[in-house]
Amino acid sequence: MTETPNLEVEESINNLVREFYREARQDSLLGPIFNSAIEDWDVHLRIVADFWSKALLKTERYSGSPFPLHMKMPVELEHFERWLALFEETAKATLPAEYGAKAIAKARHMAESFKAGIFIFVDKNGRPARHPG
Repeated sequence: MTETPNLEVEESINNLVREFYREARQDSLLGPIFNSAIEDWDVHLRIVADFWSKALLKTERYSGSPFPLHMKMPVELEHFERWLALFEETAKATLPAEYGAKAIAKARHMAESFKAGIFIFVDKNGRPARHPG
């Protein structure tokens, strides 16, 4: 199996990030969350591309943890479901298959980890919740 040159994959990662956020900003559920949370889109897109470059190619451009930032956002379970669906669709369309599969697996793991860290209570209907009750 021949590996895709990293430069090609880097460009695919940049396309993934641009396309995902282009769609997410216009999405009726995700748009308001992202548009109110992100002030400088150029900086944000670069940081997210660096994150995915580290996750997929083991580069060292990203350091930090995305969880604390997401913890502060007013997200609910349906936001994660929509984010993941849009991300998976975009990853399949923009990344080489091998890297798309890796990105989707990482995104699914992140979504589950974030939900476990954010929704630490159960509401009266038995659904995960941010607050008790």
